[in-house]
Amino acid sequence: MTEQIGNITLDYSCYPGEDLYCDGAVEDELLELARTHKNNDFDRIIEERSSWPILYHLSPLRANIIDWIPMDKQAKVLEVGSGCGAITGKLSEKAGSVTCVDLSKKRSHINAYRHQEKENVLIHVGHFKDIEKNLESDFDFIFLIGVFEYAKGYMGSDTPYEDFMQILLKHLKPSGHMVIAIENKLGLKYFAGAKEDHLGDYFSGIENYPRGGGVHTFTRKGLEKICESCGVTDYSFYYPYPDYKFPTTIFSDRRLPKVGELSNNFRNFDRERLLLFDEKNAFDSMIEEGLFDLYSNSYLLMIGKEIPVTYSKFSNDRKEEYCIRTDIIQNHQKERYVEKVALNEKAKKHIDAMVVYYEKLQKRFEGSKLSLNRLEQTEQGLRFEYLEGKTLEELLDELLKKEDYDGFEQLFQQYLDWISYGEGKSITDYDLIFPNILINEQGQHVIDYEWTFEKDIPARTIAYRALYCYEQGVEKRKYIAEELIQKKLGIKSDERELFRQEEALFQAEITGDRLSMGEIRNRIGYPIISPVELVEKHKDKLHKMQVQIYEDFGDGFSEAQSFFVKNAYNQDDLIVLDVEIKGQRQALRIDPALSCCMVQVLDFKWNGDNIAIHTPNCKYNGKKVGAKGIVFGSDDPNITLKLKDRKQNEVNRLTLSMKVTLIPVEMGRALQDKMSMKRFF
Repeated sequence: MTEQIGNITLDYSCYPGEDLYCDGAVEDELLELARTHKNNDFDRIIEERSSWPILYHLSPLRANIIDWIPMDKQAKVLEVGSGCGAITGKLSEKAGSVTCVDLSKKRSHINAYRHQEKENVLIHVGHFKDIEKNLESDFDFIFLIGVFEYAKGYMGSDTPYEDFMQILLKHLKPSGHMVIAIENKLGLKYFAGAKEDHLGDYFSGIENYPRGGGVHTFTRKGLEKICESCGVTDYSFYYPYPDYKFPTTIFSDRRLPKVGELSNNFRNFDRERLLLFDEKNAFDSMIEEGLFDLYSNSYLLMIGKEIPVTYSKFSNDRKEEYCIRTDIIQNHQKERYVEKVALNEKAKKHIDAMVVYYEKLQKRFEGSKLSLNRLEQTEQGLRFEYLEGKTLEELLDELLKKEDYDGFEQLFQQYLDWISYGEGKSITDYDLIFPNILINEQGQHVIDYEWTFEKDIPARTIAYRALYCYEQGVEKRKYIAEELIQKKLGIKSDERELFRQEEALFQAEITGDRLSMGEIRNRIGYPIISPVELVEKHKDKLHKMQVQIYEDFGDGFSEAQSFFVKNAYNQDDLIVLDVEIKGQRQALRIDPALSCCMVQVLDFKWNGDNIAIHTPNCKYNGKKVGAKGIVFGSDDPNITLKLKDRKQNEVNRLTLSMKVTLIPVEMGRALQDKMSMKRFF
């Protein structure tokens, strides 16, 4: 009833004999990768395969959701819904023992192969309701990462979420913690046009799942109600950003995001999405109104005593030697401090270097109006003092919002004076951008000096970089940033290219040959669709898809003697005309569109008589395609019907139906030229 894969034991005591769910061939691919590759190969494979399932199941960044949680090396952990092991490996590094539960044998094999060197992992394969009867009741941590929303499938009861939580609580120590990571059904990304993560449709969570289904996510209030019904009163909410799948930052009620912090919002790795509005601006508005907790894309609900970490930021999409984490800690005495820790052995050298930089930068800025927040070295890494105040970026944005451009320029000049102090000395903080300077009653403080170099870099270079970073992705900042670059720094357009190249080299040094998550998203290939652009294109199409008829009374055609036919097109871009023409005419000219197009004439009659399109009595400014087709290389396409020799009544009837396809001007001209060449040869 057990199987051994490396050091991992798989227990099949409750396995029903077949996997009751499967993602198909991709699981075979994942299993083969887990069998034949080491974990440190996965970043390269993710970039090569450009596949959402490969990214989702194998990316080490998935573990960010739990890596920040303090855990004793003796901790006993239960992971429910362990799947392919995206979280299991990190839990095994942090804890004493990890007990996994998963319904799928194949996924459990993937988990086992990728972590086969771990000696503290046991995987139970089967249905949770069958397995839980044999689980111990003294777990320090129980983790449900992207699992709680499936409780209906686990429990099959009328109150599945409450029942699931109650059963899990029986297996938790009184001093333990249960950690639930789940999407917010009212997450801002869903309003902005991202599809619901599980059902893959638009707005189903916002609409409260009108079509039902086995998956259900919750608002904060919804999760609180479940806790209350289970008698749980000791819990905390954390806010993984952009979401819990690939979080870069963990916020909490004790450290909510500030205006300007939430700008990394294009995370549609798994499917296309709409872009209904700018999520950064919407988040900023919600933060100002104190509503962020209602619209966070994801929640991490932690049941149990509040832990000291109030904020965590990951910088691990870099070269291995630069991968670190920054935490804000609040101890039992309510004292706060900032901690930076290396996320691997290679990165410890990077952390240690900051101590040297701190001492050298202190000497450079001694006597200036800039001070460095104090640090001390600890067993974990570095501990910095926690400072209250506003960042220079926040203050500049406030001035920009008030349209106080003179004040903005004056504050920027002060910044330029601060960073110019000690210029010429062989030590420079290259990352003196606006968010890294905090201002309070005590003065101006440099709160991050990670990227310090032992060489002289001109202040104007640092200032240009600060403005360059400041204007990225924010339209209202660009004008004033451009003006200051010219006015205060004297940097002309040809010089800027050199600065941009320097910045690109700097970023390349940090990331190495690793792709950013944005670049991986682009390689996977799901588009971001702007409905505004689609509406404009549709409006343009509607404008072009108009039928205009000109009448020649003997003096030729003119705009004055013309009219547009209302509702000439149907939904299939088919023109259907039935028009009365009163009195005598020399000719009629029919313009099928106000654009280059291809036309297939299906029916053409004058007073019931068929009109042959390719005859001397019917002329057009396009080229013949087949028996009834015409390609127009002009944005003024027209078909002229001579009526001089045709029977005319007091009331004549023109009937016409044709299929019209609009085409770009270049294509129309190229096709028309091609038709002309064929006729010539």
